[in-house]
Order: sequence, then C-alpha cells, then structure tokens
Amino acid sequence: MLVSQTEEVTTPPSIDETSISAVPFKLAYRTKWGKMYRGMAEDLWNKKRLWRYKGKVRLILTSPPFPLNRKKRYGNLQGEDYKNWLASFAPLFKELLEPRGSIVMEVGNAWEPGEPVMSPLALESLLEFLKKGDFKLCEQFVCYNKATLPGPTQWVNVERIRVKNAYTHVWWMSPSSHPWASNKRVLTPYSKAMLELLKKRKYNPGERHSEHVIGQESFFKDNKGAIPSNVIEFTNTRSHDMYLDYCRQHHLKVHPARMAMNVATFFVKFLTTPGKIVFDPFAGSNVTGAAAEQLGRHWISTEPREDYIATSRGRFPSRQRHIGSQRE
Repeated sequence: MLVSQTEEVTTPPSIDETSISAVPFKLAYRTKWGKMYRGMAEDLWNKKRLWRYKGKVRLILTSPPFPLNRKKRYGNLQGEDYKNWLASFAPLFKELLEPRGSIVMEVGNAWEPGEPVMSPLALESLLEFLKKGDFKLCEQFVCYNKATLPGPTQWVNVERIRVKNAYTHVWWMSPSSHPWASNKRVLTPYSKAMLELLKKRKYNPGERHSEHVIGQESFFKDNKGAIPSNVIEFTNTRSHDMYLDYCRQHHLKVHPARMAMNVATFFVKFLTTPGKIVFDPFAGSNVTGAAAEQLGRHWISTEPREDYIATSRGRFPSRQRHIGSQRE
C-alpha cells in the first residue's frame, strides 16, 4: 500500500494485533484474475501457502507498514524490530520471483519521537532488505503527493520550523541486473513544445551547458510519447470513486493509507506483460490486485485484517466470488 499520508475518512478502530496474528490463513475471495487471502504474510512460507508460485511471480508490488516510531491504528513495528522483520522477507520474496522478476517497495519516512529530525530507519531497513536478498537496486523513484496535508503537525503547523513532508521513496529491486522492463509501455503524452518540434522539424543542435551534444536529427523521431521520469505524482483529494462509494454504501471505514492507483498501474505496466503474476503481501485495500486485474495480469494478495478485506471488495464489482471460510 503506497501510502498517501492523508486520511480522507475516519480511520478504522484499533484492532488487537494478537488476534490478527492468530487469524487462520484462508481464501477470502477470488476474481477472474486473482485471489485475496486473509492471513499474515509470514504464514505464506511457514505453512507453505504459496509454494506453488515459487519462481513464477514477475512482480512483487507492495508497501509494508511504515517504520513509525510511534504506534498507529493500522499497526506497525518499531525500531530494530521493524528492520529485522522486513529483512526476513527478502529471501522468501526471492524464492517467489522469476529470475528476472522485480520487487517494487515503498517504506515511508519516519521521525524521531519528540524531535524535529527524521529517522534513518526507513533507509536502513531497505538497505538491510537489499543485503539479505542480494538484490540489485535497479532504480529509485519518488512518489510525490501534490495534496498532502502539512505534517508532522508539531514541527510544521505549530512551531513552523519544518516544511510539509510530501514525498516517499520507492525502490525497484531485482535479483537480476536486467529485469524484465520496458518504458515503451509507460510513455506519457508529448508536450505542446515537442509536438510543435516534431511538426516543424527545426531546432538548434549542438553542445548544451550540460555537456550533452544534440545532433542534427536527435528529436525528429516520433516515439509516440515521452519517456517518464522517476518522479510519480499523485493526489488523494478525490471524494468519489468506485472504492469510496462502495465503502459509503456498505458503511465501511476507508483504509487510511491507500495505494494511488496511477502508481500501481505504472509499475504493473512497466515491469510486467499480460498474463504474468503480480503479488502484494501487504495488500491493505488491494489496489495492486485491482490494477493487475484491469491490465489482464494474474494477482495474489494477502491481508490479515478483515475490515480492510471487506473494503477491498469494492474494487471488483460483480467480478469476485465470495469464498467464506474456505481455506487454501
């Protein structure tokens, strides 16, 4: 769940973490393309739940609970416990991946308790994850929330000694230096200036201040779109969409830290092709599954909280089949 860091609707009530960890692993629902399991991600290997998918997953796209230095209602570990917990998944994820598969993971920013300084815990955790899995760091992305609320409140709103925290880092990792990927699948529309250049076929070639040398015909080829940057913008100010409307109609509490659909769609397109498998072990409201479904990819998601799973059903209107207590 790539976190937006802004809560649009009241957050879910506190849930006893012990009761979550004791949840029997079971299939909650399935759709044409995927399956949502209720259970802890740790149980996937402890009980050999997903061994059938070993070496078959093209993309693991996820955001584990953030390494906050204070407890939040949707649950998280803290400090060294968090770092060790996250790193423990590295070799397990590697077993699920295709040899040239990818992991895309966001771990949000953390602040030291009572101080206006950021904690390096998020970066330390990701570095430890990289080391434990012997992964290559393919590229680092920034997810920028254009509509984030000012925070942390004490330092930004009250004392006014910091600016608002509006971005998180997303790391793209792989066992291979050359994972499956194509930026041709995520091209963005050309700017008006580029369209005009392609039409007039006239510009000033030569060396730039950046020391790049622009040839006589460097910009004359129409590639049907521009190559995107590694900064992905999103906003969560929308008050109506299929998910939010479903939650209102069924009197469900909206997930407080939802993945932005355009972020999930970008990585599913960029790093997979139709028919491949996408996995999210910390699914939350299951945006990863919804993006994969819309793009014709198979998906697997796991989430221990029944209230989050209940809201995630709203992403698959009339496509899901309720499983009830069936286990798998």
